[in-house]
Amino acid sequence: MNILSTIRARFRPALESVDTGEIEKYLEMIKPSQDPQFGDYQANCAMPLGKQLGESPREVASRIVAALELQDMCHQIEIAGPGFINLTLRQDFLADQIAAALEDERIGIFQCDASRSYVIDFSAPNVAKPMHVGHIRSTVIGDALAKILRFCGHSVITDNHIGDWGTQFGMILYGYKHFLNAESYATEPVTELARLYRLVHQLVQYRTDLKNIPHLEHKILALRDSAANPRAPQGSTQKEDKSTKKESRRLEAQIRQIEEDLHLARQRVMAIENDTVLASLAEKHPDVDRDILRETARLHGGDETNLSLWKQFIPVCLEDIERMYRRLGIAFDHTLGESFYQDQLADTVTGLRQKGLATESDGAICVFSDVHDVPMIIQKQDGAFLYATTDLATIDYRLKTFHPDVILYVVDHRQSLHFEQLFDAVVRGGCNGVELCHVKFGTVLGEDGRPFKTRSGSTVGLGGLLDEAIRRAGQVVRENNPELCESECESIADTVGIGALKYADLSQNRESDYVFSYDKMLALNGNTATYMQYAYARIQSILSKGNANIDALLKAGTRPQLTHPAERALALAILRFSETLELVIADYRPNHLTGYLFEQVAKRFSTFFDSCPVIKADSKEVRNERFLLCDLTARTLKTGLSLLGIDVVEKM
Repeated sequence: MNILSTIRARFRPALESVDTGEIEKYLEMIKPSQDPQFGDYQANCAMPLGKQLGESPREVASRIVAALELQDMCHQIEIAGPGFINLTLRQDFLADQIAAALEDERIGIFQCDASRSYVIDFSAPNVAKPMHVGHIRSTVIGDALAKILRFCGHSVITDNHIGDWGTQFGMILYGYKHFLNAESYATEPVTELARLYRLVHQLVQYRTDLKNIPHLEHKILALRDSAANPRAPQGSTQKEDKSTKKESRRLEAQIRQIEEDLHLARQRVMAIENDTVLASLAEKHPDVDRDILRETARLHGGDETNLSLWKQFIPVCLEDIERMYRRLGIAFDHTLGESFYQDQLADTVTGLRQKGLATESDGAICVFSDVHDVPMIIQKQDGAFLYATTDLATIDYRLKTFHPDVILYVVDHRQSLHFEQLFDAVVRGGCNGVELCHVKFGTVLGEDGRPFKTRSGSTVGLGGLLDEAIRRAGQVVRENNPELCESECESIADTVGIGALKYADLSQNRESDYVFSYDKMLALNGNTATYMQYAYARIQSILSKGNANIDALLKAGTRPQLTHPAERALALAILRFSETLELVIADYRPNHLTGYLFEQVAKRFSTFFDSCPVIKADSKEVRNERFLLCDLTARTLKTGLSLLGIDVVEKM
């Protein structure tokens, strides 16, 4: 049962009785109380209603309470302060709900009445490159949302829109033709392809840096000149002085950023020029960037050699990615990459031109709008299509094939403009029957506050990230469980390490950047998966030591009476699981679930355990009731973690 939804449903006719046309707005003002002294739930709608109706908020609150039918749920409905309505649930009502949850595999969580169909686009790596730390957020957020939506009764299709057709393949094709180590490719094809990609990328970056360094130097000089000769203020007002100082600080910050970019570019150039092998390759391949574009164009044009090599590369690259997903315990319904849509792109452009949405500009085909300053280019001057073209074709395919109500794109915030333009074009093209949503997220940072990198400055590989998390988890497990055999330690470490990595990400507000820390994410206290898994294992230990037979207790009709305040608080927390899942779905934020599991379930269980002896309870009846409450808590933790893609362990 969803208690909050039930309370809001009971409030509906009461609000209608005060003659307001904004029922939904006021129903949203009924929420769980932040402080138990104000009851279990609180309605704050009387104050704005009083203002709207020109009446005293307390009088409005009294009219609402008089019309409420909540006697079967609440033993106290109190009007407090200027018009707050505080609701305290009946003890027998809570006990009945807990009894129902104990008998239910879903812990009393009903599926939604109005099921919707979702397509979720997440992870989406470029298959020619090894997966890295930048893929972790999209992958785990998207998987958690898919699991939560399915659990709540929605229809979900997951689609991994991999990059299997872009310029990165031009880089690998060029590398294969010029720098291949045939022996390495025969034994470790993915490793060799990754090496080729990195090598060619270095050469391309070298050429780019050589071109950019003079521009960066010139830009710094120009900005320094502006900073040294600020525009004289028009007067001597304090406001104008503040404006001048603000502009000065802005220029200084811009100079520092460009100086850092210049420093990194010079470092990369020196790394190439100080390496005799790389310097020789750079000299021999002066047009590598242009040649890569040619290789890409040949592939897209159906060149027999390049297409044959591409078909050879794709299976081994996909298998390497799938191996990473297997480690993470993640699977997709579909993996339809960019190549799947190539034969639809020309028709996509033609269709947009026929609708008058796309026009030619400087030889390119663009979609302009009144909302955005820059157009969305869908075909370049040379006839090549872009990511936007593929995304438009992809939406068209998904609409015709899957008929979704909602399409979610779990992609980092840097792509916000792209999705604004994409969605705008789709809606103006006549598609109004589907909700398009960019589920954006921030960046994983190192402790220096910059995007998380290795000590050498390269992007951290996802495989190495998992290996290190598992290794460190193994240390934690061995230190706390010296009696476990090595095979048990390894199994637990794998579950704990991967769970810690996922939870560390999911526990953040997805739109915020966060600092990555192995030590924090593996801590046995605080809001971590490790703490949650420990709490679950601790409960299993209690039940085992007490020889608790949960099935026998349920068959015997044992039910928790919740007479102790800590029992009641824990029971209420468990019963708010369904409300939390609704909150997650409302704005696609899994951190609502992690916060619930930690703040409400795990912490309240800790208070309960400290206040209420279980094995040494005052009587057999109380002990058995508390066994059931322990078991229901463990099931809640296990279910909640599973919806985040995290497993539990029986020992820890």
